[in-house]
Amino acid sequence: MSTLTLTINSQDYHFDDLDPRTTLLDLCRQHLQITGPKKGCDHGQCGACTMLINGARINSCLTLAVMHDGDEITTIEGIGMPASLSDLQQAFVDHDAFQCGYCTPGQICSATALIEEVKQNWPSYVTSDLQNPNGLLVQELAERMSGNICRCSAYPNIIKAISQVLENEVSKQTDNSSTPQTDAKTSSQVTGIWSPPPSETQLGNQSTANKNNINSANALGGRL
Repeated sequence: MSTLTLTINSQDYHFDDLDPRTTLLDLCRQHLQITGPKKGCDHGQCGACTMLINGARINSCLTLAVMHDGDEITTIEGIGMPASLSDLQQAFVDHDAFQCGYCTPGQICSATALIEEVKQNWPSYVTSDLQNPNGLLVQELAERMSGNICRCSAYPNIIKAISQVLENEVSKQTDNSSTPQTDAKTSSQVTGIWSPPPSETQLGNQSTANKNNINSANALGGRL
């Protein structure tokens, strides 16, 4: 095959005979000894292998290395090293947002992109107002990080770590804005308590309760 050049963590790597079936994850781990990205499920379901491609998060186990000639690829090593942690990495330490740490590189890569998405007012699947998304809600953070699984169940502390950095970033963005804004999305405080969505059974019980209320209202002449 033709020569392939990849830019990973601001460094260029050249390959002459790379098997075109090589995933980006395997190239980093097996060919370049960039072992921060982890191979978890190898099916794009756990998020342990998350990297940034031109600032967007991707599952590197599902993308071929040959697809990214000319792209800017960032792994956890490019976000920060032990002697120079990023704000988000330091927040993970401060809030004890990991136990075994296997999923942490993917969590931090994903959260790094998440913060930029929120700053750009991108909506998520649970956003109620697509024109004015409020990415500072805990429910929003949980949804946006749902592609990264933590088997140690450190989710509450992961949310706290992301919230700490996100609040600071949004506050700085608001302070630097020359136009006063009053939308909810400019609030610099993460709010809410995350809980899973209601089950079908719960929704069914809720419907039954509403029906009983309607029947009671009819029995009372329309008054409750």
